[in-house]
Amino acid sequence: MPIPDDVTGEEIDKDVRQELMSLPKTLAGDVARNLVMVARLLDEDPEKAYGYSRVALRLASRVAAVREAAGFAAYAVGKYSEALAEFRAARRMTGSVELWPVMADCERGLGRPEKALAMAGEPEVQKLDRAGQVEMRLVAAGARRDMGQADAAVVTLQSPELASTAVHPWTARLRYAYADALLEVGREGEARDWFAKALEADQGGTTDASDRLAELDGVEFTDVLEESGESEENGDADGDTDGGERPEKG
Repeated sequence: MPIPDDVTGEEIDKDVRQELMSLPKTLAGDVARNLVMVARLLDEDPEKAYGYSRVALRLASRVAAVREAAGFAAYAVGKYSEALAEFRAARRMTGSVELWPVMADCERGLGRPEKALAMAGEPEVQKLDRAGQVEMRLVAAGARRDMGQADAAVVTLQSPELASTAVHPWTARLRYAYADALLEVGREGEARDWFAKALEADQGGTTDASDRLAELDGVEFTDVLEESGESEENGDADGDTDGGERPEKG
């Protein structure tokens, strides 16, 4: 697959670069450039990212960072069985537990929420850092919902991290998940409050909390250009023509 000339491979994390030093220099450079492309495209074009990950895997399947990148690329395109196999391989190579939550989420993707829930109770979880433990809690709550245990999902998400007013990279997602779980069990007022708290913490726009709030408040967005076109077709010369979208109370 073509790689832009401005991608040198030097952009990768220093720890990954250290892993690649076990390879011949030219091969290490090729692998590094493919890994850079995986990282660049994972969110915006996961299918392409997956393609680059397969190239890297073909070149250096014995490098843990390559197996991990291939796992995340497969995960991004919904190839959960493949992702799980790659994450397991990376874990065997490194002995690290960091991938435990995403491995459990792969089990959910494969339709095995009971397995994901069992993983939430394994000793590996205690070895995770705080962010990893929050991720595991999110996966466990999702597994509960998969199993039709909505009330249990609400309880699973209740934690010191949820109650904290401090904002961390995972705060918005945790609050959002809690709001969504509350909504599922019919606690709409509380859900609205937590969607608002999620929005407050969502500095990077990782959730659609603002849309969920608008939905709960009965706000509908109408395409004004589309409305204007309909008005003209109906012979209404007074239709709005200012363009864009506007909120309307439902």
